[in-house]
Amino acid sequence: MRRTLHDGIMNISTFLKHGNPDGLLLQPLWDDLRAQREFLTSPFLPACYAFLIHLLLCAPFLAFEALGCFWPRINLYRISRTAEPLLLCLQRWVGCCWRIFQKYLTTVLPATALYQRVRIPRFPELAPSCSLLIGEVITCLLLFDALFFIWHYSMHRVPWLYRRVHQTHHQNRITFALTAQDASPAELLSLQMLALSSAWVVGCHPLSEALFHLLNTWLAIEDHCGYDLPWAIHRLLPCFGGAPFHQAHHHIYRGNYAPYFRHWDWLCGTYLGVRDEAGSKHGGRTIRRRRRKKSLGSVCVCAQACMC
Repeated sequence: MRRTLHDGIMNISTFLKHGNPDGLLLQPLWDDLRAQREFLTSPFLPACYAFLIHLLLCAPFLAFEALGCFWPRINLYRISRTAEPLLLCLQRWVGCCWRIFQKYLTTVLPATALYQRVRIPRFPELAPSCSLLIGEVITCLLLFDALFFIWHYSMHRVPWLYRRVHQTHHQNRITFALTAQDASPAELLSLQMLALSSAWVVGCHPLSEALFHLLNTWLAIEDHCGYDLPWAIHRLLPCFGGAPFHQAHHHIYRGNYAPYFRHWDWLCGTYLGVRDEAGSKHGGRTIRRRRRKKSLGSVCVCAQACMC
């Protein structure tokens, strides 16, 4: 008890000395994490953490899928897909989960283990302030969004990249939550590199980086969930595209290349408008009709899969 009180007084004096009393809110959490540094630097932790967190965050949408088989009102929020029998739904989820697990086991786990071996971990004494934490996370999201837009656009415009890297992800024309990571091993690794690079360029505190990766995973799942829910982030913050925005991309294989925000597609002329997104509720037929004339004469790298 005496030692705990002494440590608390020392933390307060340290923060007052550095002029950062706001960091006291996160310091206890950061102290607990620093005490587990041997576990946190394990070479197998990043891949296991990413896979398990992905499954955990997908669980609410699996519950929606199951409830939709018995409570038709839930199906009103589906973007494209009609309700299906529970057994078929479970088979689809299990099959997707197995594909992702195999790619993590054979590719992502060895690659991240090697990265953990060569990186130099940072465990600063002080936790970030709440304002710094929020600022770093938002900056990372914006930078990742820009890098992903460039990479995603390139994969659709360069035939070799599309066939070898991105085509696997577009096998899911109608998306559901798990499909956020149902991609080729090369694409999974490239996206992890973009996320790690974003945090490195910003120079995040490790606590900010962990929150960024967690939020990044959730946003990817929400983009692929197939539901336009009233409490979704794009409903609360219109700058986000959300599931309708990304589902439109999966329907016609072009446009809406940014993962989360809308501004890059607005600026680059690849944005599919609100009416087009609404048309995606009918299987994308409305989108294809509206964009067919615009796409005449253009070269499409999506090969046989493209319906535009």
